Amino acid sequence: MSANLTIPYDISRTSPVVGWLDLTFFGLMLGSSTLIGVYFGFWGKKEDTPKEYLHGGKAMGIIPVAVSLVSSTISGITVMGVPSEIYIYGAMYWLVCISAILVGIINNYFYLPVFYELQLTSTYEYLQLRFNKRIRIMASVLCTISLLLYIPIVVYVPALAISQVSGFNLHHITPVISVICIFYTMLGGIKAVVWTDFLQGVVMVVSSIAVIIMGFVHVGGFSAVWERSRDGGRLQVFEFDPSPFRRLTFWSVVLGNTVAWMGLAVNQAMVQKFLTLSSQSRARKSLIFFIVGLITFKSISCFTGLLMFSTYHDCDPLKTKAISRPDQLLTYYVMDVASYIPGLAGLFLAGILSAALSTMSSNLNSLGATLFEDFIRPCMKNKVADNTANSIIKSIVVITGGICILTVFVVDKLGSILQLALSVGGVTGGASLGLFSFGMFYPRGNSKGALAGSISSLIFMSWVVFGTQTAIANGSMKQKVLPTNADGCGFNETIPELQQNDTATDDVFILYRVSFMYYTFIGMAVVFIVGVIVSLLTEPPNLQEMNPALFTPIVRNYVERKIRGYVVKESSEMERLNIETHN
Repeated sequence: MSANLTIPYDISRTSPVVGWLDLTFFGLMLGSSTLIGVYFGFWGKKEDTPKEYLHGGKAMGIIPVAVSLVSSTISGITVMGVPSEIYIYGAMYWLVCISAILVGIINNYFYLPVFYELQLTSTYEYLQLRFNKRIRIMASVLCTISLLLYIPIVVYVPALAISQVSGFNLHHITPVISVICIFYTMLGGIKAVVWTDFLQGVVMVVSSIAVIIMGFVHVGGFSAVWERSRDGGRLQVFEFDPSPFRRLTFWSVVLGNTVAWMGLAVNQAMVQKFLTLSSQSRARKSLIFFIVGLITFKSISCFTGLLMFSTYHDCDPLKTKAISRPDQLLTYYVMDVASYIPGLAGLFLAGILSAALSTMSSNLNSLGATLFEDFIRPCMKNKVADNTANSIIKSIVVITGGICILTVFVVDKLGSILQLALSVGGVTGGASLGLFSFGMFYPRGNSKGALAGSISSLIFMSWVVFGTQTAIANGSMKQKVLPTNADGCGFNETIPELQQNDTATDDVFILYRVSFMYYTFIGMAVVFIVGVIVSLLTEPPNLQEMNPALFTPIVRNYVERKIRGYVVKESSEMERLNIETHN
């Protein structure tokens, strides 16, 4: 099918139109982030030890930590990707708000109490206490590789948007923003990370709300958004099909995404920020605010997607070739709807950049902690002075940041690797979450079971992801997208009607058709299944030698009863032997 349409406007109006006010907003955000790092590096309360540098002297506030958690979780991929997801596939993804509530409850009662009571600098130190050093090192290596792959993507995506809007060269943008982020992260430690995240979180919210307000004005109000989204099939949310082969359903989003986001509960960057608070009760309050903030920003991003569809419900910019990729939709939308308002493009740029900086700084800081505690300190024969340790951590931040800058250029050359790199994050996430959960929830589990389970999970999920990506690349598996049209564009030339892709055909291997939302769940399940079997076939750990705090509270009671039972049994045996000896 084709259509003879005439576009009444010039698509080139979305070309770079930033002015001095836009650049002012952009520069103020970068300058403010730098000044925060300089302040905490030179004039703030000095962090003399690694724990103070990484935990901020346990003097951080509840709200700043919560906002920092939200900011570092909401990357540029979320800011630009979620609206495009809603535009193309509908509002099913909005169900992640239910996942956020479940994640908050589970983290509050099962994971956070363990980490807060142990007060570990590196979360991977837990695996050494629970199992052995080999398990800790393996988990640390996985985390390091995952972050080194993820951080360049986080920087690349918003840099692409900034280049599209501003006209600046992508290769000039990425080094500048990366160097500034590395500088204030290295100089100010976790305090600079938290407070810059707070600033950047505010900028993200303000810029997103400004875009929504302009969208309302342009479309004609909420009723128009609702009606056009409903007529376009974008509001079909409660799809209860239990099939794991559907891309998104109620179950895959709520259950699958809940397990995926549980990785935040054992994430070094997240746990490290909770440990900057002075008490567990304050950490729990910050967790509540974090969940509320996460739901709020996800909802803003999802609603922005509905606004975009309402605006282009009869003139899809992908069909008209105004843009070439879905990830350009949000940038195109902002420049289209709000370009005539001075400064709004700059505010949008600042919001996108804030999302990237907050995620990058948090991950660099956590990498510094992980690499120092898990790899460098154990190699040093003599005790390391606190000043020396701090200098080493700062050097790690600079070096890893430099590696990430170089990797951004590789990502730019291999654009198709973006989806694969994000999938790899899900693979390692399942193995990592499985290791921590196996240790906290299964007292009978031993180091052999943990090692076998994690290796099996990585091999299995790598196979599944590689096979899935191959099937997608060769066209044997396609995802169904919701229909769009260009009837309202007014084109005077023929535009071929885009064919709607069918779902995966039956000749594709069954595991390759499983929804990506279940990757972390499957990876964790493999850790538990293999880990339990191997642990049952080998020698169990000695619970008497274990700290009950290594287990989640509901399991901890069981372990303490077992230990008390051992003590009573040994006391009775000693008393019996004494009596026999006396007689």
